[in-house]
Amino acid sequence: MPTDAQVAGGHKANLNNPNTSNESKENSRNILNNEFNGGDVPKAGESDEGKNPGNVAGGLKATLKNPNVSDEAKQSAKERLNQM
Repeated sequence: MPTDAQVAGGHKANLNNPNTSNESKENSRNILNNEFNGGDVPKAGESDEGKNPGNVAGGLKATLKNPNVSDEAKQSAKERLNQM
């Protein structure tokens, strides 16, 4: 079952897709405004609840060593790692 964030994300993607009709975009806009507070929903997986802390730490460490990751993302990963 998709989360609210995934459903809202699909509607947001539809709004930016040049291959979808104006009618479809209007429908997505209405759903976002009426059911998802304009699309303002928590991100999918935003909560760390139920996650293995060792795996989370490993992912954050990998982020620090990945040359394709921005300095801003590395700083965020470093701060999260220090909070663990």
